[in-house]
Amino acid sequence: MSSQRKQLMSAEDIARSLDRIAMQIVERNHGVAKLAIVGIHTGGVFLADRLRRLIEAREQKAVSAGTLDITLYRDDWSLVSQNPIVRKTDISFSVDDRNLILVDDVIFTGRTIRAAMDAIMDFGRPCSMQLAVLVDRGGRELPIQPDYTGLEVTVLADEHVHALLEENAGVDEVVLESRS
Repeated sequence: MSSQRKQLMSAEDIARSLDRIAMQIVERNHGVAKLAIVGIHTGGVFLADRLRRLIEAREQKAVSAGTLDITLYRDDWSLVSQNPIVRKTDISFSVDDRNLILVDDVIFTGRTIRAAMDAIMDFGRPCSMQLAVLVDRGGRELPIQPDYTGLEVTVLADEHVHALLEENAGVDEVVLESRS
């Protein structure tokens, strides 16, 4: 069985999308006073850091940021692996009364985001939780929708979207892979 790859986003497309998302986040939240950004492991962590840097450069103010591992909050973790890889959660600020931006690379079923919301509630009660994703590939199983999206794409059941990022893949691109 062979696979076919098609580029959906180049490095320039990703940069342009993150720039737009950063501006939209600042506009919607009326600045950065109550803003905090949390990246979901793994791809969301790198994108959250990029968004934080873009917002800080534009607004000339620091933005609280953290990372979140949702492995043990997933409703299907025992189906995915008998030995799940648990990564570090680092939220060193109070989430109470914050406009919290959850960041992930690709949204599909919505289960990762549901797990992230459950995990965040263990840290406190944010004023709001908003979702920023690089790619929305559709196929939701839960009624969860992103507030900020880089690219929306319709994907067939046998296709997969991969967000490859410089920080872990050595290249910035989003590709669609299909098995034939």
